[in-house]
Amino acid sequence: MSNLRPITPVDEFEEACKRANLNDKEQKIIDHIRYVGVFTQPSLTKDLKLDSKPPVLSLLCEICRKIGKHMPEHFINVNNWSKEINEHNVKWDGDLICSLAWNKDGERLSPENGTSLYHTFAVHKELFQGLD
Repeated sequence: MSNLRPITPVDEFEEACKRANLNDKEQKIIDHIRYVGVFTQPSLTKDLKLDSKPPVLSLLCEICRKIGKHMPEHFINVNNWSKEINEHNVKWDGDLICSLAWNKDGERLSPENGTSLYHTFAVHKELFQGLD
């Protein structure tokens, strides 16, 4: 498998979102991250005035699984890619929509790498809507 991320077919993604019957809170999360493009768990929780429990990244994974049911082949490809790029060989369902961001030096923006206070995520380019 290639290390390149499977590009999400936007029309298929939009249809899958509709078919997933996301509730208002879930839709608000998706709309917000697609608008802002880059976020951390604390910033997303604060911006959307969400409770800290359950963690918003857990909610994001649940949302991605709901959407992924309606685009199963792509979701499987993304999960395979996610597992491949993970240093511990573990998939993250949120990779359907966004992934950990990297700095110019090729390091993940994370506390473990000493590059940011929080894990920093970036929405996949084709799903970003902040400039629309």
